[in-house]
Amino acid sequence: MRSLVLLLLLLPGLAFGATSNVFSSARDSVRLISASNAPSGGQVQLALVFQLQPGWHIYWSNPGDAGFPPELVPAAPVTASGFDFPPPSLLLQGPIAAYVLSGHVILPFTATRAGSTISAVANWLVCSDVCVPEHATFNLVLNGGMSAEAALFPAPQIVASPFPASLAPDGTLSITGPSAAEVVAAHFYPAAPGALVNAAPQALNFTPSGLTLKLTLLPGGGKSLEGILELTDKSGAMQALAVTPEAALPLAHPPYLLLAFLGGLILNLMPCVFPILALKALAIARMGGGAKIRDEAFGYTAGVVAAMLFLAGVLLLLRTLGIAAGWGFQFQSPIFVAVTAWLIFAIALNLAGVFDIAAPAVFGRIPAQNSILTGILAVAVATPCTAPFMGGAVAAALTAPVFDALGIFLALGLGMALPFLLLALVPRLAGFIPRPGPWMLWLQRTLSLPMAATCLWLAWVLYRQAGVPGLWLLGLGAVLLLLALTRKTLRPLAFACLLLLPFLRTDAAANPLSLPGAQPYSADRLAALRAQNTPVFIDLTAAWCVTCLVNEATTLKNPQVQTSFSARHVAVLVGDWTDKDASITALLTANHRDGVPLYLYYPPGSAAPTLLPQVLDPGIVKAAIASR
Repeated sequence: MRSLVLLLLLLPGLAFGATSNVFSSARDSVRLISASNAPSGGQVQLALVFQLQPGWHIYWSNPGDAGFPPELVPAAPVTASGFDFPPPSLLLQGPIAAYVLSGHVILPFTATRAGSTISAVANWLVCSDVCVPEHATFNLVLNGGMSAEAALFPAPQIVASPFPASLAPDGTLSITGPSAAEVVAAHFYPAAPGALVNAAPQALNFTPSGLTLKLTLLPGGGKSLEGILELTDKSGAMQALAVTPEAALPLAHPPYLLLAFLGGLILNLMPCVFPILALKALAIARMGGGAKIRDEAFGYTAGVVAAMLFLAGVLLLLRTLGIAAGWGFQFQSPIFVAVTAWLIFAIALNLAGVFDIAAPAVFGRIPAQNSILTGILAVAVATPCTAPFMGGAVAAALTAPVFDALGIFLALGLGMALPFLLLALVPRLAGFIPRPGPWMLWLQRTLSLPMAATCLWLAWVLYRQAGVPGLWLLGLGAVLLLLALTRKTLRPLAFACLLLLPFLRTDAAANPLSLPGAQPYSADRLAALRAQNTPVFIDLTAAWCVTCLVNEATTLKNPQVQTSFSARHVAVLVGDWTDKDASITALLTANHRDGVPLYLYYPPGSAAPTLLPQVLDPGIVKAAIASR
């Protein structure tokens, strides 16, 4: 058949030319062709063919920021479908981006109720340094026989994507499947205008499960997004895939608020928060009931909520500036760890009776300001912990529009403050609080022990980050603080601690976390193990993450779990996020998490990992690696 068509092309006198009159200008030539010289059932495949001069272009179905696509209106009674556009190219002109077609362009479509003659009017815009609107009327006679133009109709150039795709609210388009070995460039073209900032760069990154493109969405642009994903390999070959990403749950949706609220409530049971909670309970018990309890409860709630919203604002600002930061990010700074350790050290000394200094009136004459400060402190020390339900909610908040994000953090703060907020909302609960008595002094001294333990834990975190020099600086600051708090004449020494902070330096290789038989995580190591069909368990952790440390001590180092890893030849990779690590941040983002812990299990031959809960027990891990 191809040989026959070629013969007909070479011998135009023998061919039945299914082509129209030709429109010609200095910019282009345009004609209408048919795949058949006789309609079948009143239908015929037609195409508008453009031959554009070098430097000139027409526009794609979505023209981008300027222009309009070609239009064709057939004379009645014939009707026509829309054009089947080929993949576009991106044309950037300063802040303006257009989606264009150039060179030899064929726009196929289907005509119905077609007879032996088809007449159609076409309008298009052809541009170079200037733009010229053009139009023409085309007349096409279908006189039977074969069409010499049938061979010009291309095979489909855009195919349905075989890869799962999802779109995060922050515009991160995730494609599961393609790897860095297969793709060197990618670009997404939205099918409809008003979805993206078309001129914004689309940063390409690779994750263990595929690739991501960072799209800059316009307001409302992520609600329904579909388009063409162009992937280019190392040889320069390009494939165009029709993609309809699965949208994430709307961030203002009640489930996210509920998850954040429950996560905040459970956060009170985490070991990093409980000492502060007990400290606040002791302060309320001293009041022995009465209206003051309500003021203190509201003050604590205000402190927690204000600190949560401030933390949300800082995280969103850092994200806007292109700085990757997640829940607990401040503990990646040795300076923050040292300051927090000194603060907890001072509280422990106060509870132990070493000194007794009233808290300064930071907020002037505002009532219950000590409770406000306690709420702020509770949030500050809570960030190393991640409670169940929190991970997805916080990750969603940090990819949400500002007001949605603040709403999620507000729910998180209200959940965390709920135990004391109930005392304000339900005054009768105050009747269950024991009356003041000698027991309170005993309890105060007892509470100094978990505060001291928290201080030692922070010293260990600093040792992991800054090594022995960091411990020396922390210890020197603690001595200065002790002298300042116990001797009035030496109180200015407290400010000398600040002079030590610039000397704290991160040493990424100081004391990396690990598990027995584990290897450090890297994307290349994960890809190599999966290529060998090896099952892989990933533990993303940090020295300042109390939940991580508890899981590792009680579960991941459990002999039964270690035996299961060995028996099933599971490779264990540990990603230590104590200090900033871009590859670990990328893996967290790819799994819609914004903080550690994160536990993933890749079964042999599986493209997607199994996501384990944030709070583990040996049975959960053994069941996960035994199930597949």
